[in-house]
Amino acid sequence: MFIIGELFTALALLVNGVAQILYWLLFARIIVSWLPVDPYHNIVQFLIQVTDPIMAPFRRLPLQIGMLDLTPLVAFIALFFVRNVLVGILVRLAQMTGS
Repeated sequence: MFIIGELFTALALLVNGVAQILYWLLFARIIVSWLPVDPYHNIVQFLIQVTDPIMAPFRRLPLQIGMLDLTPLVAFIALFFVRNVLVGILVRLAQMTGS
């Protein structure tokens, strides 16, 4: 059972690391959206391609207030909660199977 606990711990660390990278990429996209940059630049295109799947479910919701689009903020908060719940479950499973 010790090995299964270590697997859950490793999976929790992996999920946490991927979520942290996605946080920073989403944050970068939010900052870039405020700046006058070329939307066809390679870095901007990379940010769009990586973060669009995260923001796509929220695009269907009415999250625009005038000129302000709250979709990235809601996606950021949702990613935070999903990460905390998923990592919390994996850590608890690791503790239960590691004992």
